Amino acid sequence: MNDLSINEQYDSIVQLLQQRRLKEAQVQTESLLTAGADWTLGNRLEQNKTSYQYMLQYMRQGLNDPQRQTLYLQLGADLWEIADQARIAALDKTSAYYYHELRRNRAYMSSPAPTLEDRLHTLEDLADDMALGKLLPQDGQIPDGLLRKHEEANRLLFLSTWSNSAWNAIDKQQAAAFLTSELLPENDLCLLVSAVTMSLLECFDAAKCLWMLEAARHRKTSVEQRALTGLVLVLLRHGNRISLYYPQLTETFQLYQEEYNLKKQLNRICLQLLRSRDTEKIDRKMREEIIPEVMKNVDFLRKMKFENDEPEENDWNPDWTNAFEKNGLGDKIREINELQMAGSDVYMSTFSMLKGFPFFNEISNWFLPFDRHHSTIIQSLKNLPESDKAASLILDAGLFCDSDKYSMAFTLAQLPKGQRGLMMQQFNNRGLEEIIDEQQFGHIRQHAARPEIISNQYIHDLYRFFKLFRRKNEFKDPFREDMNPYHNPILRTLMTTAEDIQPIADYFFQNNYLEEALELYREQASVEGTPDIYQKIGYCLQKGKRYREAIESYQTADALYPNQAWTLRHLGTCHRMLKDYSAALEYYQKADALQPDNYHILFHIGTCLAGMERYDEALQYFFRLDLMKDDKNLKIWRAIGWCSLLCGRWGQAAKYYARIPEKERTADDWLNAGHVAWVSGDVTSATDYYRQSAALYGNHAAFREAFEKDSSTLVFLGIPSDEIPLMEDLVI
Repeated sequence: MNDLSINEQYDSIVQLLQQRRLKEAQVQTESLLTAGADWTLGNRLEQNKTSYQYMLQYMRQGLNDPQRQTLYLQLGADLWEIADQARIAALDKTSAYYYHELRRNRAYMSSPAPTLEDRLHTLEDLADDMALGKLLPQDGQIPDGLLRKHEEANRLLFLSTWSNSAWNAIDKQQAAAFLTSELLPENDLCLLVSAVTMSLLECFDAAKCLWMLEAARHRKTSVEQRALTGLVLVLLRHGNRISLYYPQLTETFQLYQEEYNLKKQLNRICLQLLRSRDTEKIDRKMREEIIPEVMKNVDFLRKMKFENDEPEENDWNPDWTNAFEKNGLGDKIREINELQMAGSDVYMSTFSMLKGFPFFNEISNWFLPFDRHHSTIIQSLKNLPESDKAASLILDAGLFCDSDKYSMAFTLAQLPKGQRGLMMQQFNNRGLEEIIDEQQFGHIRQHAARPEIISNQYIHDLYRFFKLFRRKNEFKDPFREDMNPYHNPILRTLMTTAEDIQPIADYFFQNNYLEEALELYREQASVEGTPDIYQKIGYCLQKGKRYREAIESYQTADALYPNQAWTLRHLGTCHRMLKDYSAALEYYQKADALQPDNYHILFHIGTCLAGMERYDEALQYFFRLDLMKDDKNLKIWRAIGWCSLLCGRWGQAAKYYARIPEKERTADDWLNAGHVAWVSGDVTSATDYYRQSAALYGNHAAFREAFEKDSSTLVFLGIPSDEIPLMEDLVI
């Protein structure tokens, strides 16, 4: 069997287990086991089949067994785990993926691999040695050899943990010691949390899930936030499986959520993960719109330098603001700031090109917390003054994720000394040296240590790994999966109140994921329906062209909070889209009473009157709108032209169609001008106008279709029906 057939067979087993078809799943698992030839798994499967057979026999005999459902779930969970291990064992023989290379290499080792306990003791001893190294008379620097030894120990711990598909009882006990160790450095434990997360994303293991729950209670914020983020990713991937066959794990999760108040943090991480779905869109916008616009204005920015002679001269000149706005640069900069303030990943486009350093060839390094004492960083920054506040701000602030900080340090190291100094000077020239004192540095570091900042930057680290690692195609990308917590049976339990649902629903709504927003707003309305929620439900339905349902929601909003112009206007729009002009007119007129002289409301009133063939009344509104704007008002001129045509004011219609500049006339404008000329008796002009229209339509078929749609109007205006096909041929 090759990799594809192994995975296809495994997917088939998973589908059967999700449908609770255990007997068929057992048969297919037995077939998959032949590819791995693991006799221990074969024995487990035989026991599973025997137990299930006995259970079915007892049921057939009509025996009452209160533990039947419990046993069924245990057998289902065990069978799924057997299938997991059978798949991995089979792939270990065939796959070239790094995960399976590691497992093969471990299988061929002549001596047993170090246990988790061994690795913990190694890291604790190295931590002691490094603490002692700082005290030695070597400028307080830890010896390079000791640093590299520590880094290698961490690398091996990561690889062994990631490639261990299932912890046994001893592993569980030894892994727990990492969480209680007083000697293990915080960064080492953070890396282990990432290794366990990656292992769980590769293969589900209930023991590791429980360990992650414990890690989510750790006293160190960085450990806690990595564990919580990892838990959300694991639950997004394995939530259905857990809810189907692991009732105790589900209960434990609920217990931790209630006892340790994890709900608020998990909801926040869910929202941060959802924001990552916009990263590609932001990346594209940065590369194609924002960065080119900024580069286009480099000369303009260069001229805007401050003099430092007098304090008054540091005042911002209002003319510069005007120049920013004229250049369009102000909008672009505001857009960047708004995205960044919302927690969006605005630096992916900048740093994606800076992941080619050898450091990033090692998988574990993508998850390393940034450490100034890492051997590569010491080497990279050795020529950078410790006192350089600009560099410290960049590397210590919460602006960049850890992966990007490593990229920044390596980039600084590669720049020539003069160029590096110039780059740092650019930051210092912005006043950093003067305005950032030690107290402010402390505030910046405190901000970077906030839980929401740590989790958000860690998500950016994960995103970069799954998108940029050189062997990324060997991993199932969680950022391409459904991250809506409402679709997950475990995470959905976090969303029990309107307050829980609101932030997620609003994210979907504000970012135009309206179907997902609608689903959550309806859930929220079932808990606590407010006028605002029903307005948003109506808006989502309206945008989905479900106008009748939208009307119901808007009417509910209007009943709860009457006489709101926005609601009335949208009720009018939905009725208008259904061509119920009478009802639409009623709502628009109510909105007009609340917001007199509103351009859009007046236009829609005119449109409804025209739709009801009350052209003279419609014209009064359109003339009023024409007077409200001094510049060219093409939409209103078209409306006046059409209504004038239909109520017999042909000279007036011709006048308003003629006002539209030729370069801005559409195919419909020429078509309607042709109608006006024809009914006025000017066949020559009508023919010319129709030909202009046909040219803009692009082909005769499109023109003929549009022309024939208006044929009943032409007949109504006095054109003999038998002349219409003649005019078509005359034009063609």
